[in-house]
Amino acid sequence: MGDQTSAGKLTVVFNKMTPYILMVCVQFGSAGNYILSMISLNRGMNRYVLIVYRNGVAALVLAPFALLLERKTRPKITLPIFLRIMALGFLEPILDQGFSYLGMQYTSASFTSAIMNAVPSVTFVIALIFRLERVRIKEIRSQAKVVGTLVTLGGALLMTVYKGPVIGLPWSQKTSQHGSTAASSDKHWVTGTLLLLVGCVSWSAFYVLQMETLKKYPAELSLASLICLAGSMQSLAIALVVAHHPSSWAVGWDTRLFTPLYTGIVASGVTYYVQGLVMKTRGPVFVTAFNPLCMIIVAALGSLILAEKLHLGSVLGGIIIAIGLYSVVWGKRKDYASPEDLSTTAAKGNQELPIATTNIATT
Repeated sequence: MGDQTSAGKLTVVFNKMTPYILMVCVQFGSAGNYILSMISLNRGMNRYVLIVYRNGVAALVLAPFALLLERKTRPKITLPIFLRIMALGFLEPILDQGFSYLGMQYTSASFTSAIMNAVPSVTFVIALIFRLERVRIKEIRSQAKVVGTLVTLGGALLMTVYKGPVIGLPWSQKTSQHGSTAASSDKHWVTGTLLLLVGCVSWSAFYVLQMETLKKYPAELSLASLICLAGSMQSLAIALVVAHHPSSWAVGWDTRLFTPLYTGIVASGVTYYVQGLVMKTRGPVFVTAFNPLCMIIVAALGSLILAEKLHLGSVLGGIIIAIGLYSVVWGKRKDYASPEDLSTTAAKGNQELPIATTNIATT
């Protein structure tokens, strides 16, 4: 009897801990996405070729699950839905990934992961512009979202205009084959930051359009695979122009093969499934709260593997962005906790934008 009671308690504890364990694993998986992508780009892989392979793999991974699990619930694709899917494929794989990869080459993987924590705040601003979010300035939760957004944007601005001295880490003194790119990227720091911010805005716009599309096409897996397919086809058209030499498309038993497989399977397929699983029980706010962990992991791995320099401005800006993120997350948590908002959201068909988590077509 006692053994059964102990086993039951262990089961309860395990069930409570499972969402935390899964989200920590997701952040490690996302960190690997930044590191491997940076290595491949540093070794000369064309970013549009990487986008083609990455989204093609993601589409192949998601399509069987979409065909099997949504065969009875998937609606027909109309012309407006098709146009939205093409727009989503352009916003995320083309604009976001294209500008983010180039910006990451000009800055660093750790810097990129820090900037991308601003996505929820930028999404909130875009949703506010299109009246998908509402602000009642007298309410504490609305104040938290507004202040958090301003703090986040302030952190991004700080990272743009202030670089600061290099922070020495014990292992960062070691030489690496990627160290030369870290030094050359210093020349284009502001340009790289602006490119990352363009990618950040594109990613946020993707969330807004994705939410609106899901109202008309409520089949998440099918939509995800179609977006990846659309992005892969559009990036293929661009890649054939800018990377028409056959050597640009060659893959071998190295990062040119492993990176598209990893980013497509882990950063898209597995991450999308795990986050959806956790979101059903804990909500999108819980998922978003783990995002800064990826920034910390990437900063450590970037300095260790890529010999990236960690600057004071990046650290301060990343901390400020994380504080702003948690302020926005706290405000959204209060939205979900409010019975009035829950009933209003249900009556409007879930029109209020949930806090941005992780893109289905990327990390």
